[in-house]
Amino acid sequence: MRRLWYQGIARRIVGPVTQQLERSSTTVRTTAPTAAPTPVGSPGVHRTLTVAGLVTVMLGAFLPMLDFFIVNVALPTIDHDLAAGPAVLELIAAGYGIAFAVLLVLGGRLGDSIGRRKLFIAGAALFAVTSLACGVAPSAWALVAARVAQGASAALLIPQVLATITAATHGQARAKALSIYGAAGGISVVIGQVLGGMLVQANLFGSGWRVVFLLNVPFALVAAVMAMRFVPESKSDAPSRVDLPGTLLLCAALLSLFIPLMEGRAVGWPLWTWVSMALFPFIAWAFIAVERRTEAAGRLPLVPLSLLRIPEMRSGLGIALPYFSNFGAFMFIIAITLQQGLHLSPVDSGWALVPLAVGYFSTSLAGPRLIGRFGSRVITIGALIQPVGVVVLIITALTDFNGLGIFTLMPAMVLIGGGNGFVGTPLFRVVLSTVPLERAGVGSGVLATSQQSSLALGVATWGTLFLALAPGLGMGQALALVMALQLGSSAAVAFLSTRLPRSIG
Repeated sequence: MRRLWYQGIARRIVGPVTQQLERSSTTVRTTAPTAAPTPVGSPGVHRTLTVAGLVTVMLGAFLPMLDFFIVNVALPTIDHDLAAGPAVLELIAAGYGIAFAVLLVLGGRLGDSIGRRKLFIAGAALFAVTSLACGVAPSAWALVAARVAQGASAALLIPQVLATITAATHGQARAKALSIYGAAGGISVVIGQVLGGMLVQANLFGSGWRVVFLLNVPFALVAAVMAMRFVPESKSDAPSRVDLPGTLLLCAALLSLFIPLMEGRAVGWPLWTWVSMALFPFIAWAFIAVERRTEAAGRLPLVPLSLLRIPEMRSGLGIALPYFSNFGAFMFIIAITLQQGLHLSPVDSGWALVPLAVGYFSTSLAGPRLIGRFGSRVITIGALIQPVGVVVLIITALTDFNGLGIFTLMPAMVLIGGGNGFVGTPLFRVVLSTVPLERAGVGSGVLATSQQSSLALGVATWGTLFLALAPGLGMGQALALVMALQLGSSAAVAFLSTRLPRSIG
């Protein structure tokens, strides 16, 4: 049960991205205004993002998402080689996610002020360095420290991707780019499980688990070099100083919630975990009060609460919490069920999830065209298809749990993946569609933080419930019960989707 954090992130996105964008490259060039002969880095100048530039930023987004999940299948080997123990293993998995989540908004804000291409290059270079540090870590605690640093570098990198897409694309080109970004996140969840299992089992050059980190180094450096040539610079026209009080309070609020949720089970829920969680609402209230006062004084806070006045942002974030919580928990629970309940190898359990990937990727690619015709109804349709797949999974698990495998799971996986693709892919497009250009970085940071925090929250709540029920009920019964309870969250996603603007820009 300590082996997994969520699951997967993978690599075969460049091919589909290129094919999709080859068809849209003309649109990219014709819908965007012609760049003036002003220097690229000048404030207010936003050159068009070309196909090569979009592939570059997608590579930059893909690597941190890959590393968020791929380490899960390596944890047992890490435990054996470094004598890590349960609590330290949790920190190896969770330390990256905590640093990633708490610093994402700050990363977006710094990109707005300093320049998004500069931060992208710096983030990619730091990600390469910290990945190398993870790969050569001599002890478990050294690996924990390197993972935290790796998460911090990812927080510099990811917000620049969404912000650059928002600032340097227009019209249908932007819609397609955001759709591809959303598709990349979902499809990678499954492929990463297979990739991680294969890498660990291959034991390339005797590297064992270390290869899952060392693999990042050349690709991160390639992303940094490509960004120098293909990614246009952009920044806010009115950059402001970093909101230090807001940054510290946001970090304190998220840490007070996530550290006990992630570590509590491993250390036996001591008193400090309950005290920390009890402090969370008070720290969160203080953060909101400080941000509201900062904005009222005419200064730009870390998270401008005025963003929530944008209907698309408000509605999209309302859907993001239950949607990503369900998705993260589902991948965590199904992976534990396959690997520990049915004793499948990491590679075999990953192949059992391939139909989910196929369903997700298929609807993700069809989504942009359907959204153009049917608007936000596409999200509602996906929110109705996904729970049908969950019901099929419940029936399958209760009927013949020991017979679960790639073929028996296929109907449920295709429906769940297809439904999630119709929801998750356009969600990024909805939330960022009307964010002002000068707030693209902070808007992207808020969205990315919501995504990562919701994934973590889902694992920490639904995942913990599953692990608590499994010893008494058995894996099959616990899976069915938790999935049944999740149907309530699925209903919330379906209802909230009807509140979205019918037409998506």
